[in-house]
Amino acid sequence: MRAAATGEGAGGEAAAATGEDLAAAAAAWADHLAHERGAADNTLEAYGRDVRQLLAWMEGDLGRPAGLADLARLDAKHFRAFMAARRRAGLSGRSLARTMSALRSFLRWLEAQEIVLNLSILQVAMPKVPHGIPKPLTVEKAAEVVDGGAAVELDWVAARDAAVLLLLYGCGLRISEALGLRRRDAPVAGRDSLRIAGKGGKERLVPVLPVVQSAVARYLALCPYRLAGDGPLFVGAKGGELSPRIVQLAMARLRGELGLPDTATPHALRHSFATHLLAAGADLRQIQELLGHASLSTTQVYTEVDRAHLLAVYDKAHPRA
Repeated sequence: MRAAATGEGAGGEAAAATGEDLAAAAAAWADHLAHERGAADNTLEAYGRDVRQLLAWMEGDLGRPAGLADLARLDAKHFRAFMAARRRAGLSGRSLARTMSALRSFLRWLEAQEIVLNLSILQVAMPKVPHGIPKPLTVEKAAEVVDGGAAVELDWVAARDAAVLLLLYGCGLRISEALGLRRRDAPVAGRDSLRIAGKGGKERLVPVLPVVQSAVARYLALCPYRLAGDGPLFVGAKGGELSPRIVQLAMARLRGELGLPDTATPHALRHSFATHLLAAGADLRQIQELLGHASLSTTQVYTEVDRAHLLAVYDKAHPRA
């Protein structure tokens, strides 16, 4: 790669300027993902970061910004070297697999646009991702998490956190979906369902339990800020849009107070929603719709959680276990 990129004088200066064409192509691809493919914000951010990491790695190898011609010259060995560098930097197998997906998407788009023809990355095997199952809370622990107690009645921040966590557990929302709600969409009395735009713009209708409606109404009654109809439903201490990090910190405090494991994260409440519904006899297809999963295979992982629970009960309860 280095040998293919050397140059002196005016030729070297021209080569150094080629980084602009590749950067422009990456920006156009990101625009395609956002507006034509409807990719979620988190996907756009992650994929963009993965491609920028490749460009930075190429620049370090070339000693100058990489251009489209440099990208066209990459072979499978280069891609393997890049992935090895990312693994040494501490990326997990799951993150490496996402990086590969991002780069394959980018290169396929470049081919479709007749900009660069280089699909040698397809010769590189996808990193193995360890198979894991969701780790939900027990019904009792989930109830403790979403029950803020007396503090909720007095403190608007506690009431806000309780309402957000109840939306995750009571409606199965992702944290981004809960924090993306607008004030006009507040699920209070009279609104017994929410229309949620999930990953890839996939819409679903989610029922809202009375306990969730009450929690949101309590938060709204205590919130010291005047919330605009098209503004965020949940706001931070200074009135701005609430950051997911604040919800994660609230959950971390609850882990300490309630003696919960490290796996008790905001997203674990969504897992708990699905697992507890399945254990209570809900149909897997219905759970798929409520969660907004595009494929039933994604939802089927919860059957493994329930099976593990049943085996644990069996081992504990059976007289010959």
